[in-house]
Amino acid sequence: MIKNQKDFQNFENNYMKNRNLTYSEKIKIYESLYNEAILLKAIPGGNPMEGIENNIKLAKILNSCSKKL
Repeated sequence: MIKNQKDFQNFENNYMKNRNLTYSEKIKIYESLYNEAILLKAIPGGNPMEGIENNIKLAKILNSCSKKL
């Protein structure tokens, strides 16, 4: 856990200023972080439209119930 957010932010800013990464290195870092986030289920992976039909059906049911009240 980060106890001093300001110190960490300063460290992070200085660290990134002093590193000269190429575009391909930045892409590799991004892809690694993205894949880790999917594995940790912090963000959904796969097709974002998967299951949309069920969400639409549920929304229609909930909307019809709220109109009757």
